[in-house]
Amino acid sequence: MGKFYVTTSIPYVNADPHIGFALEAIQADVLARYHRQKGEDIFFLTGADEHGVKIIRAAKAAGKTPQSFTDGVTKKFKDLKKALNLSWSDFIRTSDKKRHWPGAQKLWLNLYDAGKLYKKSYKGLYCIGHEAFITEKDLVNGQCRDHQQEPEIIEEENWFFKLSDYTKEIKARIESGELRIAPESRRNEILSLLKEGLEDISFSRPRQDLDWGIPVPNDPKHTMYVWCDALSNYISALGYGQESDKRQTTSDKFRRYWPADVQVIGKDILRFHAAIWPGMLLAAKLLLPKTIFVHGFITVGGEKMSKTVGNVIDPFEVVKKYGSDALRYYLLREIPSGEDGDFTYEKFEERYNADLAKGLGNLVARVLTLAQKNKIKAIKNKVFDTNINKIEKQIEQLIKEFKFNDALSVLWRLIALGNKYIDKKKPWALKPESKEFKEIIGSLLFLISHIGVLLSPFLTETSEKISGQLKNRKISILFPQLK
Repeated sequence: MGKFYVTTSIPYVNADPHIGFALEAIQADVLARYHRQKGEDIFFLTGADEHGVKIIRAAKAAGKTPQSFTDGVTKKFKDLKKALNLSWSDFIRTSDKKRHWPGAQKLWLNLYDAGKLYKKSYKGLYCIGHEAFITEKDLVNGQCRDHQQEPEIIEEENWFFKLSDYTKEIKARIESGELRIAPESRRNEILSLLKEGLEDISFSRPRQDLDWGIPVPNDPKHTMYVWCDALSNYISALGYGQESDKRQTTSDKFRRYWPADVQVIGKDILRFHAAIWPGMLLAAKLLLPKTIFVHGFITVGGEKMSKTVGNVIDPFEVVKKYGSDALRYYLLREIPSGEDGDFTYEKFEERYNADLAKGLGNLVARVLTLAQKNKIKAIKNKVFDTNINKIEKQIEQLIKEFKFNDALSVLWRLIALGNKYIDKKKPWALKPESKEFKEIIGSLLFLISHIGVLLSPFLTETSEKISGQLKNRKISILFPQLK
């Protein structure tokens, strides 16, 4: 049995979850569920990035310690599992001294032993939003292009990682396809960055300035910077660093699942995952992830989500009002894979009514109402079977390309086919005991059963409801139409 290891990035928990991370978690969940459906051994990881200056400041503003603050916010991210019907295997926290710290510290020591860490005084531009040093190239009108705020100027002695040593090798791995970056636009973006050449990066902060984080194992006066701390979660969760001999990698889980098959991230952290992370892995003589899939941002009515503007979309509120699968469907169908997309409640409700209530829900209700009264069994229909097989292959290819929106669009062709068929045949005008009636409804039951199976990675709850209704012939409205 093959394995499939998929990760999200681990969200920075200085604030409550918003719909942007919901998109990422759902996309990763679709991949996990699809490969699980194929019988593969799945490990699906997410977690929480809990260290750094922003956490300290947010905790102070809330009148809490960093630990109690992150405990509270991280719980909300964990609650997304139930709210969004996610199927992750594990949730790793960077504040976990038992599970995470040994892996991060082992990676540090491996980089040190390889001669890739050195110490020097440094003066640079520090972006609180990124929790990272940035350069003049990252600024627009003196502000960070992502966070629209001026960076702080910090001068201190830091440990540095020789990332510049790996520009050529990372570039070669990407160009050869060994490290796949999708979509193509993001691949071109990172190759353009690599063409300019990578610079060595700050890898620590003095502990007197940042004591909320992992101590550097060979220099306890310093705290690990985000790179070795947060990025190492992808291997620490697999038991990396738990060995008695810190220079060996004997974890069965690590050997089973690493390298990651797909790492799902947002475009704002592309450089971190497609340049810095591969450089660290190469230095530590570890395998690179096979694929990095990069999604875009979600705007709200064409505007960037902002607490100041007051347009942040809370996924829990959407789920409470419309249901988990309704949100999953909108984000997967409406947001173009790998690109930016927009959310408005008007667009959401239009999609809900047209596709879920009138489309899928109406088809299932009409067919099962007629089938229920007459105890009809599913009958294989050649035309339906041909279309099902064709669309199943298309979905498989589209998922490989991370085109979740196109995959659902293709799947909905089967739903449209079923609705056109029932409208054309008008079984309600036939005698229930007639052969023609039984063939029509039996064929539609065959179609619906396959639609339910194909829906499973995307809308698991709905898929299970369809399966249950087909089995028990007890009809309930899948998606009540919104007024």
